[in-house]
Amino acid sequence: MTLDELKQKLDEANYIYDDTLATVLAVSLQLGRPLLIEGAAGVGKTEIAKVMASALGRDLVRLQCYEGLDESKALYEWNYQKQLLSIQVNMNSDDKDALTRSLFSDEYLLERPLLHSIRSEKPVVLLIDEIDKADEEFEAFLLELLSDMQVSIPEIGTIPAKTIPFVVLTSNRARPLSEALRRRCAYLYIPYPDLDKELAILRAKMPHLDDQLRLQVAKAVQSLRNNEAILKKPSIAETLDWAAALDALGVRELTPDAIRNTAGFLLKNTEDIECMHDTGDADCGCGGHDHHNCGCGGHHHG
Repeated sequence: MTLDELKQKLDEANYIYDDTLATVLAVSLQLGRPLLIEGAAGVGKTEIAKVMASALGRDLVRLQCYEGLDESKALYEWNYQKQLLSIQVNMNSDDKDALTRSLFSDEYLLERPLLHSIRSEKPVVLLIDEIDKADEEFEAFLLELLSDMQVSIPEIGTIPAKTIPFVVLTSNRARPLSEALRRRCAYLYIPYPDLDKELAILRAKMPHLDDQLRLQVAKAVQSLRNNEAILKKPSIAETLDWAAALDALGVRELTPDAIRNTAGFLLKNTEDIECMHDTGDADCGCGGHDHHNCGCGGHHHG
């Protein structure tokens, strides 16, 4: 897929991108290179994998990482109950070696996301989500897949990929990732969107939203992200949730009451909500200073 073709697909999916993002995606796809995407939680890293799966017409295979994740949950597992049943049924077999070999065949192998992604008859998009939440041991375990597109199973041996998945790894930077993993990947960092991009996202995802409210929401969110006292900065998803909540209530202009009643859709802890009310940052995003340019008309600031 060429860069122009990919851009067309991203446009069709209403995904807001810049030239750098589109270029990195296109080149990574052409080279068959895994892509590591870092950024704060909620900036749209996971969404890229979903959009790429749609753009390429591929299935999305997702591995959600967490502390303690191991190969039995990520790569494969043996169907022990079925193996035990086979042993009981064939316990009088004369060829014990053949029985043992049969127990470790495809018939008893349970594919997990990593193995499924390389054994699929058609190429897939493999999302390894929040790799920074997994242990360093699991990160090291991934290196064979990322570099050689193969995995090793002790009972069977090396299994090369039937098809090459487009691999997307995401990280919220909860811990540093190893240089070995980084070397095997192309890299993309996604920051929080600026005002213009936030407006473009709101326009693409909620085209029916009132223009004035859209501008007020975007400026308010930008202001909150710039407030160092806010512990959990609102993500793009939370911006959309807040706008949807305001729209559902029929709000056309931000007021203190509207903000108070819907704050839980934007901020997710009581300290941040109290801070927002104390500073008035979410009134329109202008901080109460430059009302002529913010779209609020200079009203409802107290």
